[in-house]
Amino acid sequence: MELTKREKLIRRIDRHLRVTARQLIMFDTEEETLKFLIDSFQLDLNCDFVCILLNEDGYLIPKVFNGESDSFIENFPIKTRNNSSDLFEYPLAFSDSEVEKMHELSDVIRKEKIQSWFTVPYKGDYGVSGVCLIGFKDLVPLYQEMVLIFTDFGKDIAVAIKLAKQREEQKKIGMEWITESLSVNSPIEKTIGKIIERAGKGTQSKRACVYLYIEKDNSFILQETCFGQPLSLKRIVPQNNKLIDYFPYLAAWGGKALTVSLTMNLKTIGVLHVEEKETNNGIYTADDLQTLKLMAQHMAALIENIRLFESEKEYKQRLHMLLDYQQALVKETIEQDSFVGITNTISELFSSSVLLFDRFMRPIAHSMHPLDNADVQLLIEQATYQVFQGRNQEIWQASMGDTEKKLMIWPINHGGDLLGHLAIHLNQNDMDDFFKLSVNIARNIFYLQFIKQKLVFDTKEQVRDGFINKLLVPNLINEEEIIQYANVFNWNLFLPHRISVLSFNFGNKVESENGIIEFQEKKTMLFNRVREWIAAFDKEILFATKGELFILIVPISIEKDNPREFWTKLFTYIQKWSKTELAKPFYLGIGGKTAAIGDYFVSYQQAVESQNVIINQFKESNFVLYDDLGAYPLFHHLKNSTSTRLFIKKYLSPILNNSDDKNNTLFQTLRAYLNNNGSIKETSEELFIHRSTLQYRMEKIQSLLDIELTSSEQRFNLQLAFKLNDIIDL
Repeated sequence: MELTKREKLIRRIDRHLRVTARQLIMFDTEEETLKFLIDSFQLDLNCDFVCILLNEDGYLIPKVFNGESDSFIENFPIKTRNNSSDLFEYPLAFSDSEVEKMHELSDVIRKEKIQSWFTVPYKGDYGVSGVCLIGFKDLVPLYQEMVLIFTDFGKDIAVAIKLAKQREEQKKIGMEWITESLSVNSPIEKTIGKIIERAGKGTQSKRACVYLYIEKDNSFILQETCFGQPLSLKRIVPQNNKLIDYFPYLAAWGGKALTVSLTMNLKTIGVLHVEEKETNNGIYTADDLQTLKLMAQHMAALIENIRLFESEKEYKQRLHMLLDYQQALVKETIEQDSFVGITNTISELFSSSVLLFDRFMRPIAHSMHPLDNADVQLLIEQATYQVFQGRNQEIWQASMGDTEKKLMIWPINHGGDLLGHLAIHLNQNDMDDFFKLSVNIARNIFYLQFIKQKLVFDTKEQVRDGFINKLLVPNLINEEEIIQYANVFNWNLFLPHRISVLSFNFGNKVESENGIIEFQEKKTMLFNRVREWIAAFDKEILFATKGELFILIVPISIEKDNPREFWTKLFTYIQKWSKTELAKPFYLGIGGKTAAIGDYFVSYQQAVESQNVIINQFKESNFVLYDDLGAYPLFHHLKNSTSTRLFIKKYLSPILNNSDDKNNTLFQTLRAYLNNNGSIKETSEELFIHRSTLQYRMEKIQSLLDIELTSSEQRFNLQLAFKLNDIIDL
């Protein structure tokens, strides 16, 4: 039998109300329940106006409203007694005779120009009562058969609201219990224990426990605090982050166990697990899942807050401790001149072995913790290798035979000036922000100590330069004062020494290209570097400056039995650092031995003369001992003679002043010719020129000097002029 349109409508509404009634019990709050209700009515009935009115304390109050009206809510609250009592007993429609008795509510509906409307009352226990008002702007048919359907639906609404209120009350009680029982000041073990017990009793389970995620191990660890007998599985390392492989009933009720995730900021920090339910044949229900989720939600927040609180508390404690250490370190820099106390304090701060190096990677101080002194050499070798393999880095690291411990090396510098290196042997997992802050403080303290030592050293150097400049003069003015200065530096003037002069060639264009100020800055930097090099080579060498020359006063005792071997070694050492940092050619002239205070000036003069000979004659060696100059010392007493200068001028000035020979080509050609005993072949090969070119130059030289180079007497005079010229700085 074919159903009429009216019957189809009634059946559709009946089916919709039944489905809606079943879904209403799914919500946890009254607000969610009522919101779903009005949305359901509006969607299926195509109504223009839906409102849920609660009967509270003798007044009708709109709880949820959905419609186009902006003024409807303004008419409330309305006294309940001003309306028909049937309003809360039966469904009513605009055509019912009782409607006229509704007074105030009827007047409000008319103001809204609602053409068709009806009410659905709901009434339950605990004073739950109210009205659902549905309206249409147009006239629509309302059938009597729908009264019974809406009456039953009203009862379902009351039950759903009652359940929602009970859940809200349970949550409120749960939150109050958590607030009263637990706080961030509670130890995390106590917090976990109380919530686990609450979860176990709330779900009527015999066993409850928590696994917390430990990020550094990438694993879930069973906490010692459990409710009932603890689980046998103590540690879980999930593959591909699949916890469900270990907890089959993760967020799923209907089984013999139940598990929910502890989540904070979309990040899983653990799981809450219960099993062996004592009721319902051991099967967990949806309510159990809701209870456990509630517990898990608050547990996650509390655990995270406690962790943050403890982390903040620990950070403050560590910061206070660091400030104490900083004060101790500053005190060390004030009271002590060495680095030992600072290094020991920093080793105590980090509970690790600490080594300090100078800029040349020579160890200055160390403190081994927990290693012993037998490991010092290994750490020194590893640190030195890493630094020299990768220069100009902010941090170096070296493995020490295991995966946990690393040797970390930081430069100690300021304004681009490298002073030293700090090495710490530690676990790499300890390198948090606090550790980095501590390292920066340690580097700054070491920097201050380096600067302090440098200031003291510079002061001593100035005093030393002053008294050495008084020593290296032809006639000593105050010999007793010089001896007193020497005693200050623990230097015995009466032991034999040798004076050496060291100078660097900056080139003719350096000063003009860089400016006078920048040029002086570079020279100052060079002087400081050379001081460090010499001190690093041998601390017995007394170092000073005289004008733009470096003066080295070397005890004969450190030469041992082979002076040339010692000076060759020193020259090679300076050459190595010069090429690395400065790339400037240099010359080293070495004077004779001293036997008395008055000999120091003589040795100094010999060193200067030796250097002049190097620059003009022995360029291939760059250093020479005065004792190895052979005949050159014979010219020492002739160098200031007027006859000597006239002799040099006669034989060399014509070719030195030749306007066509700006680069002294003729001068160098004549020197090579004389050194090769007048051999055209050997001279041309040495100068890398053709024989005809050489012959042309020799003819020009003979013409300028007005001599015959075939004469042995003339060649001797020319050789003598060259040697005298090497001694005299014209």
